[in-house]
Amino acid sequence: MSKLSAYDVIRSPVITEKATLASESNQVIFKVAKSATKPEIKAAVEKLFNVKVKAVNTLVRKGKMKTFKGIVARQGEVKKAIVTLEEGHSIDITTGL
Repeated sequence: MSKLSAYDVIRSPVITEKATLASESNQVIFKVAKSATKPEIKAAVEKLFNVKVKAVNTLVRKGKMKTFKGIVARQGEVKKAIVTLEEGHSIDITTGL
């Protein structure tokens, strides 16, 4: 997997209160491409951050109907990956890549 395709798989980190609490259990949450598989996500994270991945769990958040200034629109679906790292490894997502 080339570095460019690793960036195509991993879109962005999720920075929320829940994601911060998950980091205490050695987990990091990323938004990923909808077509990305668990082995592809694992390979991309290991290549980009030089860490050892223990497990990858994925979920798809369905699109929601939202209203903004009287305009009703549908948000797109988002695929997220919860990546569990091996003991002794960590990722500081605030530094960026």
